[in-house]
Amino acid sequence: MAPSWWGRDARANGVVSGGGGTPVVVKMENPNWSISEVAASEVSPGSPAGAGGGKAGRGKNARQITWVLLLRAHRAAGRLTGAASAALAVAAAARRRVAAGRTDSDAAPGESTALRTRFYGCIRVFLVLSLLLLAVEVAAYFQGWHLSVSLEEEVDAGLQAVDGLFAAAYAAWMRARLDYLAPPLQFLTNACVVLFLIQSVDRIVLCLGCFWIRLKGIKPVPLAAADKEDVEAGPEDFPMVLVQMPMCNEREVYQQSIGAVCSLDWPRSNFLVQVLDDSDDATTSALIKEEVEKWQREGVRIVYRHRVIRDGYKAGNLKSAMNCSYVKDYEFVVIFDADFQPQADFLKRTVPHFKGKDDVGLVQARWSFVNKDENLLTRLQNINLCFHFEVEQQVNGAFLNFFGFNGTAGVWRIKALEESGGWMERTTVEDMDIAVRAHLKGWKFLFLNDVECQCELPESYEAYRKQQHRWHSGPMQLFRLCFVDIIKSKIGFWKKFNLIFLFFLLRKLILPFYSFTLFCVILPMTMFVPEAELPAWVVCYIPATMSILNILPAPKSFPFIVPYLLFENTMSVTKFNAMISGLFQLGSAYEWVVTKKSGRSSEGDLLALVEKHSKQQRVGSAPNLDALTKEESNPKKDTKKKKHNRIYRKELALSFLLLTAAARSLLSAQGIHFYFLLFQGVSFLVVGLDLIGEQVD
Repeated sequence: MAPSWWGRDARANGVVSGGGGTPVVVKMENPNWSISEVAASEVSPGSPAGAGGGKAGRGKNARQITWVLLLRAHRAAGRLTGAASAALAVAAAARRRVAAGRTDSDAAPGESTALRTRFYGCIRVFLVLSLLLLAVEVAAYFQGWHLSVSLEEEVDAGLQAVDGLFAAAYAAWMRARLDYLAPPLQFLTNACVVLFLIQSVDRIVLCLGCFWIRLKGIKPVPLAAADKEDVEAGPEDFPMVLVQMPMCNEREVYQQSIGAVCSLDWPRSNFLVQVLDDSDDATTSALIKEEVEKWQREGVRIVYRHRVIRDGYKAGNLKSAMNCSYVKDYEFVVIFDADFQPQADFLKRTVPHFKGKDDVGLVQARWSFVNKDENLLTRLQNINLCFHFEVEQQVNGAFLNFFGFNGTAGVWRIKALEESGGWMERTTVEDMDIAVRAHLKGWKFLFLNDVECQCELPESYEAYRKQQHRWHSGPMQLFRLCFVDIIKSKIGFWKKFNLIFLFFLLRKLILPFYSFTLFCVILPMTMFVPEAELPAWVVCYIPATMSILNILPAPKSFPFIVPYLLFENTMSVTKFNAMISGLFQLGSAYEWVVTKKSGRSSEGDLLALVEKHSKQQRVGSAPNLDALTKEESNPKKDTKKKKHNRIYRKELALSFLLLTAAARSLLSAQGIHFYFLLFQGVSFLVVGLDLIGEQVD
């Protein structure tokens, strides 16, 4: 029979002890099953706890503590069972992924795979060589030929005294390693370490600048704000604003984004919305057009433009819209991508910053994310982008009046766009292109860290990978094209230095180069060529410090600091590949893939919008339902857009390479290097099997 305190009445802090032992309280309602001691003087003599002999009390205490320990063991077993279930689920997902056989070699229509195949081939050769070297080193280790004193003594004395073909071959390999491989590898290691330290100093300076901004309360202040009194004064006090919404097959998000833009708090006579649709899906185009017509019936000044030929992608779309004859009537243009949902007061908090500042060409707002906690991938992206906006954009805007335009959630002075040459289709980063050209013309930029615009993060690794490829190949294309223009421009020397060395070379070229070379190439090579050393502080301490600095703008993400560090090194493969393709104008440099959206709403604000216009929207939604019904009856279109998880061969090959190097490091007793290679190899394995991000059944 169970002890009396197991009953329901004893769950509320009941005293359960014999008189001779230490009284104990068991709080049964607490899932931690905590135990607290109570002094004997606090127990009344007449209570059950105060009666009984010493031996019986001690025995009862022992039984009670045993029960509590059993409960704790049960809870620990439950956690282990949950972890085992999660591990089995991951293993099952990996098995399904391998069985399906879908890899990143299955190119999308129009996508080039030449560079990707060559890059994967190099990694595969490197992996085969590392496996052969590991087999040789293991055999040599069991023969007792591993390094025990110094390399010279081992080569000259140890192996020369051993007969046999294998011993002679291993001695020749060690001499070649010492004379020919170690010096260039050590030189490359030292060069990457220097680049690593330079980039770390840049990161520290940016963090100090952000700290100074917070300490002094530095932020852009408008000379005059648009408030309710201005509304009473009349629309003539509000400048004319053109709002552009470029989109392409954005079926998941078009409705909520158009609704948010049409609800901006600005005199309707003073702003016009252009929905710039590049969709090649007829059903999506029809739905977007009907949504525009619905808001036209609401009295909103909104027009629908559709391009059949998508020349120039987004840049060509914006350029075509700016050629409309009525654009000359507007002073400012605001750009929102299809998944962006501005707050109603967005224009009133951004446009006033232009008043009295004729040299300001751009006002950029920061992004916030409605799905940042959706999965591990979105959490890690949130860390990166919080640092980008909170630190990089804010510091560069406050001290240099220049930063890269983020392509959306920004207000441009149309005069600045025209003087800078307008939108150009020469790269896949048209936003950075126009920002650099405007900076060379002397225009200043303002960044508003306190004005946010909600949007979505890619939830699948495939979408994120393609986005990062475009973001890292485009800057190298642009650098090739505008380098001479920067040298010939009339801006000051330090601004040229900032553009060339900091903006392009350090943050766009050197960062992905050393991240991939140092941690994915040099580190495993030093395990097979131990004569070239990579210090432990480079492998562990400085990366950990930089990760802590990166995560400071998102303090709630501190539990993810280790996955963040490993994932950033994993993404260096994609970024390095993109950087090389953009720098040397290879085929994949001009790939443009629209980032897939999931259509998540922004915390109920759109529901309020629906309620406000319920009657009109219900009338206008009937054709949309008919269109949806027609589309559902066509199964071919659904199967075309079906999503799948894939196997990424480069990441998978690198995972085996790093795990092989980790096994080799055990022969040299290199502790930190082993753990880093092990966890980094597992990280590449998880990403290579597409086990991070959205999982499609």
